[in-house]
Amino acid sequence: MSCCPPARGDHAPAHPGPVASVGRPQPISVGGAHRIPQATVPAGTFVMGDAHGDGYRADGELPRHPVRCSGFEIDATAVTTAAFGAFVAATEYVTDAEHFGSSAVFHGTAADPEAAQPVPGTPWWLTVPGARWDAPGGPGTVAAPDHPVVHVSHRDASAYCAWAGRSLPTEAQWEYAARGGLDGARYPWGDAHPTPDSLRCNIFRGAFPWRPTGAVGTVSVTAFEPNGFGLYQCVGNVWEWCADRFSARFYRTPYVDAVVDPRGPDRGTAHVLRGGSHLCHDSYCNRYRVAARSHNTPQSSASNIGFRTVSASVPSRA
Repeated sequence: MSCCPPARGDHAPAHPGPVASVGRPQPISVGGAHRIPQATVPAGTFVMGDAHGDGYRADGELPRHPVRCSGFEIDATAVTTAAFGAFVAATEYVTDAEHFGSSAVFHGTAADPEAAQPVPGTPWWLTVPGARWDAPGGPGTVAAPDHPVVHVSHRDASAYCAWAGRSLPTEAQWEYAARGGLDGARYPWGDAHPTPDSLRCNIFRGAFPWRPTGAVGTVSVTAFEPNGFGLYQCVGNVWEWCADRFSARFYRTPYVDAVVDPRGPDRGTAHVLRGGSHLCHDSYCNRYRVAARSHNTPQSSASNIGFRTVSASVPSRA
């Protein structure tokens, strides 16, 4: 699981103070680089979970179960650096990575790996001082405005949502939207694996973690074709926060009929991450599937964690 981002407790001390208030909610800019296009997802029923036996037992992708989702609008792309920058400019918000003074960066994208501290047990992850949403590799690096914002914790993503008058998607909403109408498919485009001639998503190429054969890091949020609902890059590029708390046993709840708009478990110390990232690869971690699940603590941040939002979400349990 160590291609997934480490938890904050693995590479930083306790949070030193409260996160800055974002004030009253207000809409983000409706024009220019700050605007996140929307995709409309109609109400419908789908079967949630791993249909191919690809998943890891500890992730809890089984058993498959029917879910009914109300219609909603969702960001067609992950929230971009430009959009998050508009939020920061309007609110003077300070992210968790800035409060802690560091964030987790994959070694291949760190500005100065020699100046960073390897995370114990996963030395390809580095604790990089000064890594943050606008300097993803550490001081001296600059985030591209059309790439997904990274180094955002669950708390940071929730603060953005409060300002924008939006919500993080529930896990069910995320999977339903990511499938794009292809119920039971492995990926947003179907079952065919990406190939060197047809990548279809941004994942690690080469032997993870030390021998890449291509560029490592994020790409533009619209770099690959959208799915059937018009969502871009639901798999690969960056992990995306969901509203739900994580439990590997949650899918084991028996369902006779399709459950409507589930919100996840009442308790838990971690929140769900979906979609995999640019560090996933079949040779090491195949979590870039629409059914794949991961999780992290709400204060954790890394160079491969981002998010997208929905316009009308079932209220999550804080």
